[in-house]
Order: sequence, then structure tokens, then C-alpha cells
Amino acid sequence: MNILAQEMLSAVMQPVETARGLPNEFYTDPEVHVAEKRVLFASTWACAGFVSDIPKRGDANPVSFLGQPLLMVRGNDDDIKVFQNVCRHRGMILVEEKTTLRSTIRCPYHSWCYNFDGSLRTTPHVGGPGNNLHDCIKREELGLIEVRSHVFMGMIFVNLDGKAPAFNEHAATLLEQWKEFVDRPLFHAGQDSSFKLNVRCNWKLAVENYCESYHLPWVHPGLNSYSRLEDHYNIVEPGAYSGQGSVVYNSQLDATRKFANFDGLSDKWNTGAEYVSLYPNVLLGVHRDHTFAIMLDPQSHDQTIERVEIFYATEEMCGPEMADLRQKNAKMWKDIFIEDIFVVEGMQKGRSASLYDGGKFSPVMDVPTYCFHEWVARRFTGK
Repeated sequence: MNILAQEMLSAVMQPVETARGLPNEFYTDPEVHVAEKRVLFASTWACAGFVSDIPKRGDANPVSFLGQPLLMVRGNDDDIKVFQNVCRHRGMILVEEKTTLRSTIRCPYHSWCYNFDGSLRTTPHVGGPGNNLHDCIKREELGLIEVRSHVFMGMIFVNLDGKAPAFNEHAATLLEQWKEFVDRPLFHAGQDSSFKLNVRCNWKLAVENYCESYHLPWVHPGLNSYSRLEDHYNIVEPGAYSGQGSVVYNSQLDATRKFANFDGLSDKWNTGAEYVSLYPNVLLGVHRDHTFAIMLDPQSHDQTIERVEIFYATEEMCGPEMADLRQKNAKMWKDIFIEDIFVVEGMQKGRSASLYDGGKFSPVMDVPTYCFHEWVARRFTGK
């Protein structure tokens, strides 16, 4: 990193009262985007998919995450593992499309087969026609390369470089803050609990916008009519996550019916809800009757896919009799998130202004967003 870039990031790491935001290059330069894959994603825990993608034993879901071919598999013991989606023989892609496997993961090239735990099971004709063994092919050393993974609130996180602290250490403060939601079963209803948005902006702008409630009166007038700016508070955990909470959550999707609440919640959640960005690429929301998770999947420096999955407290809420209410809930959130698109795309265009200096933070309203900027700058500078 050159001296000028170091100086610009040093300005980002100043106290919020004097700090500047990240320089334009962090939103417009493809080379910075490539560097982020290593500095911000591979070296920590990032979301690469959802448990709902592999609901049954034997389900396998191939994904391309930050250019890495990964394979998520649910084993016969319901254990979820993530592997590099390549055969140890010649590097062939093992699974091209989401599928349910019978008993093994079979390479379509030379038919090497792997168990769901990644161990190498068979190597047909490897020692010549009719001979499936060879002294130099040591099966115990040629299992699939497993990628470190962890399941949290319906999401599958991966640590690509294998060097990050354990996930429970990485997210310890959030696990404590949301201990009433963590480790509960979450129920996903399929298509009506899922949607995607394609947004023409850098992924970081989606994080920054989600972090704060400052924009509510102007960007979300409908939401602000009952969940006002003054009903929100900042949530900040430097180096880990930031966001906002509301003290007036009250779902009113139907005059006579409501979703079941999670049982055993404290009084805080009677009218409380919280929304945080778990760095780098997860946006989370928790309420007494449902949660949601958004995975930000960066496609390029100026293109992002936002994948939204909604989860409910009981299996009954995923039945056909609640389908219309689920659809209303998904539409409500989708409409709110769509309202944000012109803002993040507008900021993306604005980052082409050569004299823009990263902007100025409100020491009161912008602290969650500042927290994210500071995290990015410290990861890049190692400070």
C-alpha cells in the first residue's frame, strides 16, 4: 500500500468527530475489490450460504464464493460440511448443480468417489483396468479439502484461510447480546421466505446504509410513520458488528392473525427489534416472531447480490395456512429494502467524484457506519 493510501486510511481511523470515510478507490477500483477478498473475507468468517439450501440428508449445494468453488453438503448425520468443490485427482468440479446425492460424491471425470464426510471411498481402475488400488494412491491422504465452516442463525459461515479465531470467539459479543435467539431452531418456508435483489453498488455501501437509522424519515417514510427516528438507538461493537435497534416493533400484517413468538423471550422483545451488520457481509434482523438474514455476495466492485432469507419461530408458521401472512411479511421487507436501492446506487455514482474526500460523520447518528469504516481501514493497515 502506497504512502498516500496509508495517509488516507489513517484519516479513517481517527475519532468519529474528526474521521473521514473510506476513499473512493474502495468503491471504484477493481484492484481494491480483489484485495478485499483476501483482507476482509478470506481471513475472517464470511457467510457463503444458508442451511435452507441443503434441508435434507444427502443434499449438496455448489456455490462460487469470491471466485472459490465450494460444495456444501448435509451428511447422513445431519452434519453440514463445506469442501472445495474439486476432485483430488485432476481438479475436476465435482457437483455442477444443487442436487440430492444417494450415498457418495462422485467425480464425473474418472469416477473417484467420496463419502459425505469428505473421505475418499473408491478409486476405480487407479492401478490399471480392474485394479482399484495402487500403493502410491493413499486414500486416507486424499480426502476432499474441507473449508472451515460454522452454522449460525440459519447461515453457513466459512473461513477460507483457516486462520481466524473460532466463530464463537469471533462473534462472542453478538452471541451474548442475542443469547435469547442463538441456538434455537429456526424454520424456513421455502420460496415465500426468500428473495434476491441485484444492486448496482459496492457491497460496503449496502452495509453502511443498513447500519444506521439516520435515513429513515426521508428514505422510508412509511416505516418512519410508526417506527420513528427517535425510537431507534445505535448498536456498536468495534471490530465485529454495528447497527441499530428499535423500541417500537409491532407487526400489523393482519387484523386477526399473528406469527407465533419465540418462547421464553424477555420483556425487551415485546416491542424491541435489532438490526446489525456482522462484518463483513451479513445483515441480520431479530424480532419476537421472526428473524431474517441477508447475505451480501459481491459480484464486482460495483455489483452486489443481496440474498434475503426469513425464518420463523415454529414449524406451524411454515404451513400452508400461514402462507398469505408469510407473503405479506416478505413483501413488506422487500419493499423496504427496495427503497434503499436508489440511495446505495446513488452513493456508488457519487464515488466517481474525484474531489470527494470520504465524507464527514455525524458523531451522534453515524457511529455504526463509522465503526464499519474503521474496521475496514484497520484490516487493511493491520492496526
